[in-house]
Amino acid sequence: MATDRPATPDLHVFDTTLRDGAQREGISFSVADKLAVARLLDEIGVGYIEGGWPGALPKDTEFFARARTELKLRHAVLVAFGATRKAGVRVEDDPQVRALLDAETPVVCLVAKSDVRHVRDALRTTLEENLAMVSDTVAFLVAHGRRVFVDCEHFFDGYAADPDHGVAVLQAAFDAGAEVGVLCDTNGGMLPMGVGRVVAEVRSRVDGRLGIHCQDDTGCAVANSLAAVEAGVTHVQGTANGYGERAGNADTFALVANLVTKMGLPVVPPECLAELQRVSHAIAELANIAPDDHQPYVGASAFAHKAGLHASAIKVSPELYNHLDPAVVGNDMRILVTEMAGRASVELKGRELGVDLAGHGDAVGRVVDRVKVLEADGWSFEAADASFELLLRSQLPGAPAPLFTLESYRTTVEHWGNGVVVSEATVKVHLPGADGTSERVISTAEGNGPVNALDNALRQALVSRHPELADVSLADYKVRILGWKGGTSATTRVLVDTTDGVGEWTTVGVHANIVEASWHALVDALTYAVHCR
Repeated sequence: MATDRPATPDLHVFDTTLRDGAQREGISFSVADKLAVARLLDEIGVGYIEGGWPGALPKDTEFFARARTELKLRHAVLVAFGATRKAGVRVEDDPQVRALLDAETPVVCLVAKSDVRHVRDALRTTLEENLAMVSDTVAFLVAHGRRVFVDCEHFFDGYAADPDHGVAVLQAAFDAGAEVGVLCDTNGGMLPMGVGRVVAEVRSRVDGRLGIHCQDDTGCAVANSLAAVEAGVTHVQGTANGYGERAGNADTFALVANLVTKMGLPVVPPECLAELQRVSHAIAELANIAPDDHQPYVGASAFAHKAGLHASAIKVSPELYNHLDPAVVGNDMRILVTEMAGRASVELKGRELGVDLAGHGDAVGRVVDRVKVLEADGWSFEAADASFELLLRSQLPGAPAPLFTLESYRTTVEHWGNGVVVSEATVKVHLPGADGTSERVISTAEGNGPVNALDNALRQALVSRHPELADVSLADYKVRILGWKGGTSATTRVLVDTTDGVGEWTTVGVHANIVEASWHALVDALTYAVHCR
């Protein structure tokens, strides 16, 4: 594990994905997942990684045991989380406090009650005993060589009800040797102006490093955290992608990006900032949650531009519609080609796809017109770059030749009495020859559905001419019903993700018949594999 040091002496970035973030509905990290997430968080240069609650959760106890030999951190310090001693129990006799020592982390983060209502109604003890619980536990851990941070739970709600007890908890923690007292907006109900005011007041009443922990129930967790930094805290807690209970926590990636690029605070090593998007998406995969395309800084759409007016300005200078260079956080700018697109959008998208449009103004105009017509019929190229690239190339000299001419295709679905469902497809195509002749090919294949059978039959028909298609397979298939034509009829849009084992590309098809829509997307997918990979 890493040496006992923060990422920067001026501001701690403390990530609690493995403890607080894991409380998000639908997340269940295995021990192997937790080790992988910790390594990824270390790659973005956070100062502290809270690994979980040893003694309370067997999985977390195992994580800390394995971390001692398996986790080699370069930037971060591993932290164990736990509670102060129980009321009426000697600290040295509390098994969960002992478990914190057994975790053998250099830093321990304790949660303490700082709201008088929680002390009396949840702990069912006195305010004096609550302060003693904090003081005894901090002093005990410090005496055993641990650095101690204290999370003051429900601090802001408690401060509104009684502004003195929370401050007394902080003072008791600092007097006993705690390094950080964290003001927690546990219910997530604060707004930035309130956070700034309370932090400034508390800052004037106590000495010692203050921290901030914000939940996102008002949608202000990141803003509240930044307001707290502005008011004087020097320790900020967050979770990867804002994972956490209810509406989640402050997003570590947005916090780091804002602190570095907007507030000029070097909270992570310079080389780590460009890892933000990659790590964000990798952790999403481990959490089994689809990445949020619209997440600030790291989302796929964070620097995506759709309006033609925007594209025209970006063509002159990308800074006109980007608040920073996307590469700074490891992201890319994208131009979305839709019915809103103009010539500038098509030209920029062509550049993005590596298609040289210089001197082809007429072709650009034809593509703009064609996109508008197609999108009016339900086509969408926003998520189907491969189909758009084929459309773009079709309007240029040396356009890719069709792989075949279709004679017919047929699909069947047969449901047997024993419950077995069999799908079969037959395609009849004419393959062009070098001498101007054509070869008629008939191919039949089965699949786990009519679209899969059609895909198999078509590739089987083409693979003798295009052997590279043997490595191509359907990776994902999405259907959307577009009800623009009234209640009795609808248009179907199909997106097909295809892979050759090295990369993936997406194509689109639209028709009133789902199989025909799928056929359009499949043909584009195979054509792209031959001509553009």
